[in-house]
Amino acid sequence: MSSLISQLCVDEIFDPFLSMINKCPVLNTPTDWKETPEAHVFISDLPGLKKEDVKVEVDEGRVLQISGERPSADKDGENDKWHRVERCRGKFLRRFRLPENAKIDQVKASMENGVLVVTVPKEEVKKPGKKVIEIN
Repeated sequence: MSSLISQLCVDEIFDPFLSMINKCPVLNTPTDWKETPEAHVFISDLPGLKKEDVKVEVDEGRVLQISGERPSADKDGENDKWHRVERCRGKFLRRFRLPENAKIDQVKASMENGVLVVTVPKEEVKKPGKKVIEIN
């Protein structure tokens, strides 16, 4: 399991300054990444957000980006008095470098009950074969 975790950490694009902007830990949007025989599946916990609040993109560099914004607590009500604010608010961004076998043109995303599921189908990577060369 630790080798899986270290591999996932290598594949994630880390931005140390993002956590300072959000005043939250870097991993403020917990995301699991599993690989099945057919696809890479990313599952992000985004409680309280609707699909309209979230953006999923894949760029030409094979980077999956999940971003959005959680509303600030101070925008709830003018007469509200907050005693404690522990949940991360503001913009969030998670980026993952996709492997070579990812079909980036066939990515699908769905969201239900604050859980985003992004499915990236895989294509079979052709392994180099042997070719017998006839000697003349």
